[in-house]
Amino acid sequence: MKTDKVIIFDTTLRDGEQALMSSLSKDDKLKIALKLEELGVDVIEAGFPVSSQGDFESVSEIAKAVKNSTVCGLCRAVEKDIDVCAESLSVADNFRIHTFIATSPIHTETKLKKDYNTIIDMAVKAVKRAKTYTDDVEFSCEDAGRTPIDDLCKIVEAVISAGATTVNIPDTVGYTVPSEFGNIIKQVFDRVPNINDAIISVHCHNDLGLATANSIAAVEAGARQVEVTINGIGERAGNCALEEIAMIIKTRKNMLNVETSINSEKIYEVSQMVSRICDMPIQPNKAIVGARAFSHSSGIHQDGVIKGDNVYEIMTPKSIGKPTEKLNLTSRSGRAAVNMYMEGMGYSDYDLNTLYSDFIALADKKGQVFDYDLEILYKNKKLFNDKRYFEIISLNVETDSEYHTANILIRCGDEEKTVSAKGEGSVSCLYNAIYDATGYKVSLEEFDISSKVEKGKDSAGKTRISVRFEDRVFYGSSLSEDIIVSAGEALIDAMNSIYLWKSL
Repeated sequence: MKTDKVIIFDTTLRDGEQALMSSLSKDDKLKIALKLEELGVDVIEAGFPVSSQGDFESVSEIAKAVKNSTVCGLCRAVEKDIDVCAESLSVADNFRIHTFIATSPIHTETKLKKDYNTIIDMAVKAVKRAKTYTDDVEFSCEDAGRTPIDDLCKIVEAVISAGATTVNIPDTVGYTVPSEFGNIIKQVFDRVPNINDAIISVHCHNDLGLATANSIAAVEAGARQVEVTINGIGERAGNCALEEIAMIIKTRKNMLNVETSINSEKIYEVSQMVSRICDMPIQPNKAIVGARAFSHSSGIHQDGVIKGDNVYEIMTPKSIGKPTEKLNLTSRSGRAAVNMYMEGMGYSDYDLNTLYSDFIALADKKGQVFDYDLEILYKNKKLFNDKRYFEIISLNVETDSEYHTANILIRCGDEEKTVSAKGEGSVSCLYNAIYDATGYKVSLEEFDISSKVEKGKDSAGKTRISVRFEDRVFYGSSLSEDIIVSAGEALIDAMNSIYLWKSL
């Protein structure tokens, strides 16, 4: 049953959810499932129906709504689990039952306390019971990465004979390395006589940072289903990331000779949605979807990218549906990047050496420089020597059951203003007050706030924002022990940039 297509089996709603501090609501699960369907995911593992009534209902709602992907439920090799799983999925035209049992000695002897013949018998019975409900049955050998190869091949052959159409070989604890895991898959293909009657799947965890590498090694050895999650979320260090597998296969198609059904231009949108709903920020340097995944700061790299995208980029932001990023201007940037920004703004009558010298001095002072900063340098660099025009002197946010109120004392040049404003939340009322005080009509484009709490220390809040003013985007950032103060100072940072730009 080997194919040139790699089936993408997404378990964000099952294994991924297990990593969250609290369970997702039915509505949130359905939103994610429908986006996974749009993304082109072949199989959506919607949950573990027997675990709770809420999970049962979520799986049923997803099975009812999703039409273009196969909806799957997980169950142990236990009759009740299988029956409940089938009941939750019965509203779908086609569905998959995914049953599993542990196969490694450390699991069978320590956790299950059963001999291996009993394990095989339970697996066979589970598959046969699942087959009474659907022809699409997947069986997983939990902790296959630490299962002796003779035992693994024996149970794989048995469950295929019992009717399993997909057999999953998981590296449940992220223990193996790529050459080792690839060899496990190869031996299964070489030693199981009925192997061509089923799709071989892999489900790799990232405890040693090898989930994606192990999965690709398995694909090279013949596996044709990979189990993944959006952003790699999941138990402990997480799972193999969907976006990584999809883009590896797309980027290296000529080498791997396989393909997926994933619409890669939907990846960034789905990644951002899952991050937001699950309240799990994406590390900035995360492969494919991280905020800095396509950033270039080195002058040498920026010069190369300006001359040709593929000099330093093996894929483009557009290929994952991410807005094209401008080059990051820092003290590491070269003349080519500064020149590109100036030409992009329509300027030509400037001395690049002088402007670049001023730019480096500002970058050393400010950290990150933006296009409007260059414009100010070009027209009147002395503006940067002035004190900040806007400054929050004090702020207070009051909350009651209906709304929030911000009271701020703000300096605007030589004048001090006291302003109050209401809003739906602490930040929104504060921002409304700052909008009123400055008089600038801006729209908030991006807002990213993160907090870190350490034992024995106060929390620290880092805020990054972008606002649009007169068809120009301005940026602000701030770090404070108080999250609300951090949010306010970030907006003030952007407002001061607007003031300087308007002063030209």
